[in-house]
Amino acid sequence: IGADVTIGAGIDIGPHVVINGPTVIGQDNKIYQFSSIGEACQDKKYRGEPTRLVIGHRNTIREFTTLQRGTVQGLGETRIGDDNWFMAYVHIAHDCVIGSHVIVANSVQIAGHVVIEDWAIIGGSSAIHQFVKVGMHAMISGGSLVRKDVPPFTKAAREPLTYAGVNSLGLRRRGFSSETIAHIQEVYRYLFLNSLNNSRALEEIEINLPATKERDEILNFIRSSERGVMKGYIN
Repeated sequence: IGADVTIGAGIDIGPHVVINGPTVIGQDNKIYQFSSIGEACQDKKYRGEPTRLVIGHRNTIREFTTLQRGTVQGLGETRIGDDNWFMAYVHIAHDCVIGSHVIVANSVQIAGHVVIEDWAIIGGSSAIHQFVKVGMHAMISGGSLVRKDVPPFTKAAREPLTYAGVNSLGLRRRGFSSETIAHIQEVYRYLFLNSLNNSRALEEIEINLPATKERDEILNFIRSSERGVMKGYIN
């Protein structure tokens, strides 16, 4: 454990773990053997500036996971929320923001400046491009190449990455009602199944569908996307 590392109570650190700072780790995290936490990022622009890694509470970090600090060109820190589960060989690069209750399966590689929102699930051996955003409650199939943003509540699969429906099972497990799930599905019919461009689809949604927090979350996500969103379903 290097200099400028703050570790909360109840943490379990396995053998051969290396933690460098500046790094802040919250309470009740479990870090398995051979993980590298808070190391300098793999960005050639990095010149040793005192950037940070900030980890919340109750995260599980499995073997050989690498979580790296931010850059001054980005946020200045990499942020990890609470109650996440990072399986073996996961890499999370500089300036990423990971929410809470996220599951990242084995050997997922996450490039710099990526945002993954709460309750997302990333299938094993997937690779996520720089600056991609993954919305809340989204589920990405294993082995995916994620080059575009994945909107909230969706399933993403195939190559190139494509809309594969609403993550209905995950939403039910988290207490979403059948009516809310049906409403989300209707929003995505306009976006991905009606041969409308995004601008026209967003207009039609606002005209024809009632305002809900789920509808507005989807609309705001699409409108704020900088990389563009994944493709709609193609037979």
